[in-house]
Amino acid sequence: MRDAVTTEAILETLVGFDTTSRASNMPLVEFAVDYLAAHDVPAAVVADVDGAKANVWATIGPAVAGGVVLSGHTDCVPVDGQPWSSDPFSLTLEGSRWYGRGTADMKGFVASALAAVPMFVEAPLTRPVHLALSYDEELGGAGARLLVESMAAGGVDAGWCVVGEPTSMRVVTAHKGIFVFAAQVTGTEAHSSLAPRAVNAAEYAARLVVALQDMAREKAATGPFDDVFDIPHTTVHAGVVRSGTALNIVPGLAHVEFEFRHLPGDEPGVIRDRIDSIVSGLSAEMQDTAAACGIELTVRAHLPALDTDPASEVVARVGELTEERELAKVAYGTEAGLFESTLGVPTVVCGPGSIDQAHRPDEYVEVAQLDACDRFMTRLGAALSAD
Repeated sequence: MRDAVTTEAILETLVGFDTTSRASNMPLVEFAVDYLAAHDVPAAVVADVDGAKANVWATIGPAVAGGVVLSGHTDCVPVDGQPWSSDPFSLTLEGSRWYGRGTADMKGFVASALAAVPMFVEAPLTRPVHLALSYDEELGGAGARLLVESMAAGGVDAGWCVVGEPTSMRVVTAHKGIFVFAAQVTGTEAHSSLAPRAVNAAEYAARLVVALQDMAREKAATGPFDDVFDIPHTTVHAGVVRSGTALNIVPGLAHVEFEFRHLPGDEPGVIRDRIDSIVSGLSAEMQDTAAACGIELTVRAHLPALDTDPASEVVARVGELTEERELAKVAYGTEAGLFESTLGVPTVVCGPGSIDQAHRPDEYVEVAQLDACDRFMTRLGAALSAD
């Protein structure tokens, strides 16, 4: 076997790259491509339009249908303002935990997959292993969408897919879908003494937020429900509201960012129609005063829900390779729904670490979790060699 590198050594390198979503991930991409090349594995780089960020796609094993996609994102969330006890971009071992930004979400899985490359290369695989590393998952999955579309255009025919988000190595069969919106509210500015003659953008932004909260309460009261989820219903949430420059100026602009996270069985098109209706009604009322006023709605991101049959082959196969037999459903979104909806590849989510540690200061992954993921990779190589 070619010289192997440990998961921890690769994780140290990956954490050392500041791949916060606002920055380029190209240094990490170049590392991954060079690492794969050192093991005679060619990799395709699928870049965004600016060339500042890119996905990596590689196949190990025979060029046949089937096989397994191991999918992970390379970006991470910012550390700004978080009280870290150590350098977030330097892997630090304390006791039984590896600390650093991205250790749980989700460079631990990526490191384990890369560390397994020499084993996959040497194994007598009868079906391939595909590595899919994406960018901007934390901003709504733009990289994964581009990568999956590229795979579809290239005729990739995988048997199943494992997305390595942190699940404590449990097999996750379902997660909510997510829509992210930005609303630009345009009113008319005026001196505050003439407020009744103006269209107050802040007021209409507030009314939009209240209408969204009414939707949220309605979903919480009437469902549909799935009690396996920690929040068993669709949620609607406004997280950013900006408006105004001075107290004595009626604000002419306001900005609202909001999302809804829907259960797999709750049709997102119906929810979107409801939101469009609210926006249209408020815009029409504003335009009664000034025709140029209104609310412009933009979809920032969309990740489809995942809803894999617990009795399906992918659940059984991945379950055989893990040490956790409990199945789960989660509220957070992943690119798993893209693999199912765009490629038709049966997909589950399974990776080391806990989502409870994601996005927090002093993010960590347990040493035991990385070890469990490494054993998963070893068993996967054996399974694809025996089939």
